Amino acid sequence: VQLQAFGGGLVQAGGSLRLSCAASGRALSTPVMGWFRQAPGREREFVGAMYWSGGSTYLADSVKGRFTISGDNAKNTVYLEMNRLKPEDTAVYYCASKTYYGGTDNDGQMYAYWGQGTEVTVSS
Repeated sequence: VQLQAFGGGLVQAGGSLRLSCAASGRALSTPVMGWFRQAPGREREFVGAMYWSGGSTYLADSVKGRFTISGDNAKNTVYLEMNRLKPEDTAVYYCASKTYYGGTDNDGQMYAYWGQGTEVTVSS
C-alpha cells in the first residue's frame, strides 16, 4: 500500500472533519501531495495540494477559507482539515502523490499514486 486515506464519516452541515493520508513505500519520496474528491455522478475534482519542501499549499476556490492542508514529515502523513462543511462537500475523498514538481498540480492525471478513498457525507 502506497497511500492510505482515512478519517471520513457523516457530519452535519457546518461541522468539521480531518482526513489523513499516510504514505509508504514509493509514495514516501514524492514531492507533491494532492487531495481530490468525487461526488456521485460527477467528475473527480481537485481539492488542494501541498509541497513537502517548504510546506506550500494551495486550495481550490470551492474550499478556500474552509479547508486547510498540512503535513507531518515524521509521520509521513498529510492532513486535510475540513471546516464549515456543506452538503455539496459530500464525496469520496482521495489523496494522491505526484513524483515531480511542475506541471499542473490540479490535474489528477499528473499523480502516480492514489489512496483508496474515504467517504465524507455532509447532511443538511
